[in-house]
Amino acid sequence: MSQPELPAARYAQVIVDVPMPQPLDYRIPAGTTAAIGALVVVPVGRRRHIGIVVGNSDCTAVAESRLRELGAPVGGLRLSPRWLELCRFAADYYHFPWGELALPVLPPALRRVPSAKGTRRRSTPVDLDPAPVPAAPPSAEAAPLLRDEQQTAIDAIAASQGFAPFLLFGVTGSGKTEVYLGAIARVLATQPHAEAAPDMPRDAAPATVPDTTPGLSDPESPGAAPGPQVLLLVPEINLTPQLHARLSARFPAHRVVSLHSSLSPAERAAAWLEAHNGRAQIILGTRTAVFASLPCLRLIVVDEEHDASFKAHGGVPFSARDLAVKRGQLEGIPIVLGSATPSLETWQLAQAGRYRLLQLAQRASGGTREPVMETIDLQRDPADNGLAEPLREALEQTLARGEQALVFINRRGFAPVLRCGACEWLSKCPNCDTFAAYHKVGAALRCHHCGWTARVPAACPDCGNQDLQGVGQGTQRVEETLRKLWPQARIARIDRDNTQGARGANRAGAAFDAVHAGDVDILVGTQMITKGHDFRGVTTVGVLNADAQLVAADFRAPERLFAVLMQVAGRAGRAGQASRVLIQTRYPHHPLFGALARQSFEAFAQEQIEERRAARMPPFVHQALLTAAARTLEQAIDFLRRCRELHEGLPQSSAVTVFDAVPMPLARLASESRGQLLVEAPRRADLHAFLNVWLPLLRDMGNRGVLRWAIEVDPQSI
Repeated sequence: MSQPELPAARYAQVIVDVPMPQPLDYRIPAGTTAAIGALVVVPVGRRRHIGIVVGNSDCTAVAESRLRELGAPVGGLRLSPRWLELCRFAADYYHFPWGELALPVLPPALRRVPSAKGTRRRSTPVDLDPAPVPAAPPSAEAAPLLRDEQQTAIDAIAASQGFAPFLLFGVTGSGKTEVYLGAIARVLATQPHAEAAPDMPRDAAPATVPDTTPGLSDPESPGAAPGPQVLLLVPEINLTPQLHARLSARFPAHRVVSLHSSLSPAERAAAWLEAHNGRAQIILGTRTAVFASLPCLRLIVVDEEHDASFKAHGGVPFSARDLAVKRGQLEGIPIVLGSATPSLETWQLAQAGRYRLLQLAQRASGGTREPVMETIDLQRDPADNGLAEPLREALEQTLARGEQALVFINRRGFAPVLRCGACEWLSKCPNCDTFAAYHKVGAALRCHHCGWTARVPAACPDCGNQDLQGVGQGTQRVEETLRKLWPQARIARIDRDNTQGARGANRAGAAFDAVHAGDVDILVGTQMITKGHDFRGVTTVGVLNADAQLVAADFRAPERLFAVLMQVAGRAGRAGQASRVLIQTRYPHHPLFGALARQSFEAFAQEQIEERRAARMPPFVHQALLTAAARTLEQAIDFLRRCRELHEGLPQSSAVTVFDAVPMPLARLASESRGQLLVEAPRRADLHAFLNVWLPLLRDMGNRGVLRWAIEVDPQSI
């Protein structure tokens, strides 16, 4: 006996990018349905928004007279239940409305509201149906011969069943990328499922971009089931071109796409849809790519998992690394976190057996000589124009041998501050509690925090003295000094100043290509040059201004300094040559430099973990940071004090510690004064239980001059 057909749902629950804690209810027009995961146009107030249907029902608590009608579906796109589940988890964990997280992580072209008259804006057409690639082209790059420890790591990842988190801990140059590629090859070699992947809605119409972006339509997908997919996350955009080319060469029969914010809206939407429809098998991206729609995801890799760039700032402050682990759990697949200097949180989980530790102890080149790590005592050998005599001698010897050198200073511009020697005027930013850096190239003063810029004054604004001097060192000044010392040398500089803008990525790529080709003798740069680059000819590395981070107030500063020094040291001697790393410091006997000289991350990590355990710091406690911005610091601090008072008497308050309100380390930024309030709990569950009760009280409280406030779970800077 056939079952009676159930009546169609009358109401749809929709999430929208507005500060609403719950989905909004809409009336489903008669004769239509509202598929869960569909993008729709809905009215909110006087405006129309793109929303996502997350539920439907036969009843609603909203009065019928107040209900508005659900608009038409947009583009035929259906987001899967697991994608919605990931976004819902992230929204709950970081205590933001579901819609304020889920909508912004979609490509901009997918969330544009179609015009009321159905007109279309002009845009460049993008082909989303690329011609099939030959199955086994003769130009495929052969995999290199692997060492036993690399093969063991690949075998362990490939043999894992279900959710399996791995920490791939390998010294710089040990061939972690080859392990990633080997694991990817194993995944891609598996057979696609006979039926559509469970994450792909079976009745979904072919996805298209909204009609505001013509030419981005997604033609009907082929009938074959999508093949397995791999997500590879990297911390910075400038790492993607080189890695994209390497992936394409190794896997020419599979589609590789990149996802990051430097792509045009059309390119980003095209790549996202190729991933969503299963046509792209390898998805390479920065942190937002963790939210890519991947119906057949079988492996996640997070390279340089310790990198702070995986934590978002502005909007929802999510950690792409942490969400990648959660996504691996939701999908029931392995995830590989790779680093030569893992974050202490990840290292502790591996030591506790929560993550499986895979170790690469040798460099892949076959050379057994690690770079010799040396400190230069600046109190004994003072720096002249930023360079101490031992470093100058080392650079001179390197050039004489016809080898390459790298000079690292994590400070761009010519000098951190411009100074008047007559009256001690300093180039302060008018909007921030910091100095505007002197950029000799372009003759500008620039604040690296708020972006304020001005021409360099011809004379001191206070006393009229025309003899203004730059104080300290930046990449531009170091480059100028090197050119004066060695005018015959080929010197290149890579930092954000000369690689930003529409053509910045091309300039950076050309500069890196020149280094790889041996057309550069000395490379000067910031952290951009320390990650993921295989400079085969570099035998000498000089590190300037390491002490700035060593004496920073942030308790994570030593961990970050050790990581960046290990990274920059790893650029030397990658072809097996004898190499040196010289670090200029006023504190040569600091324990950090001792562990660095032994190249022992384990010893450094153990010392740091014991210090944090004794001081009750992460990973032994869990934190949330409440920040407030106001016109005056008094207003910000007063608001935070009232927030602190609200926690008293809450049943959940006994499990947490709420500290006093204090100014932020950079108390004034972009003409706003800022304060912060730290909340801490020994158990993660207790912290979230408290926030679930406390934050609604804050939303109901009057702001009294506060411009805005925000909560950040698991803050990376305090």
